Amino acid sequence: MTNPIVRFAPSPTGNLHVGNVRTALINWLFAKAHNGKFILRIDDTDTERSTPAYEAAIREDLTWLGLSWQATFSQSDRFAMYDAAAADLKQRGLLYPCYETADELDRQRKLQRARGKPPIYNRAALELSANEIADLEAAGRTPHWRFKLSGNRVSWTDLVRGEQTIETASLSDPVLIRADGSYLYTLPSCVDDIDAGITHVVRGEDHVTNSAAQIELFAALNARPPQMAHTPLLVDVDGSGLSKRIGSLGVATLRERGIEAMAICSLLAKLGTSDNIDLRDTLAKLADEFDFAKIGRAPARFDGADLRALNRSIIHNLPFEAAQPRLAAIAPEAANPDFWQLVKQNCDIVEDAAKFIPVAFGDIAPVIEDEDRDFIRTAAETLPAGEIDETTWKVWTGVLKTQTGRKGRNLFMPLRKALTGLDHGPDVGALLVLIGRERVLKRLL
Repeated sequence: MTNPIVRFAPSPTGNLHVGNVRTALINWLFAKAHNGKFILRIDDTDTERSTPAYEAAIREDLTWLGLSWQATFSQSDRFAMYDAAAADLKQRGLLYPCYETADELDRQRKLQRARGKPPIYNRAALELSANEIADLEAAGRTPHWRFKLSGNRVSWTDLVRGEQTIETASLSDPVLIRADGSYLYTLPSCVDDIDAGITHVVRGEDHVTNSAAQIELFAALNARPPQMAHTPLLVDVDGSGLSKRIGSLGVATLRERGIEAMAICSLLAKLGTSDNIDLRDTLAKLADEFDFAKIGRAPARFDGADLRALNRSIIHNLPFEAAQPRLAAIAPEAANPDFWQLVKQNCDIVEDAAKFIPVAFGDIAPVIEDEDRDFIRTAAETLPAGEIDETTWKVWTGVLKTQTGRKGRNLFMPLRKALTGLDHGPDVGALLVLIGRERVLKRLL
């Protein structure tokens, strides 16, 4: 595993979500752990659905997460290479034309199932004569092109799943080129992996069944196939797919909601592994701990509560300098180191500080219960003279305790509600300094 070369290959037809990011992250951590190279390949052969906006968003999301790449390219710039590879395969009879329509193929599969046979392509196109092909083309049929599998057993040692074997005789010859001439994923991907020197293909286990055909295609292109690692898929906490929540689990959406990059990376790096789900300070630390042997075979369960807990840990320890730009965006007065130090323990995201801005700097609606009105009036009368400082709270509550006989929650909760309008939150004694004498008295009287 010395100096591996890996790639992350998103299609710019949508935004990145946590499932995509987990694949990118595992590739990145593996490369980082072994002094390797991480390549970003943009799979934009679907020219109708791919957009520059989605590509830019993918790059922005990866950069924000810290998943930098050492090289990048787009498949839309490389069609000449794919055309050359296809021409070579056609010339050698390994890529052959098929003229069946989608309906005809569907009827063929249903007939095979009815006869108790596997619904794989019957290679009828290989039996067509030159005259039959000419007649089909004269009738307006254009072929799609299939790669001819060997029918042999293909085996590989998967870095996650161990020894894997697939009988290619049980597979349909895969379509590499559609009838409209556009390429499906397989041929461009293999050509690019060869050209980029990819040593390891790391992806989700939903690609396992594709691997045998791809290994044979690498051999047909006179190349050694990369090593492979197929990781369990990400599922919801109840074991169901994440498809219904993908929009809410997009990287951009999570960022807009105040989720920190290292919370996302810490969670996704540890999900489905033998390691505990704990916060890590840096990607480098995650890379030091990365090992394919730690990845289990069971689906990795994504729980939003875990993400929030990790994010909370980051926020509680986030220095003012890191929070300052976002605090300033909330309100100018929020960009105050004393304010941030005081409120951050009560925040799950930086933006949660907004709810404490009126408490510290503005006007609120005090909460004073009827049974506490005399006590609050006494509090106003006994507020120590002069400017409020860090000693005021202790002195003040000491006097109130003596005069009223109240103590514990019965003493402190009515003051908290009157001064902050809340029944929980930052330390009231420290808040007094920011609130100031004038606002304190206004809330008590």
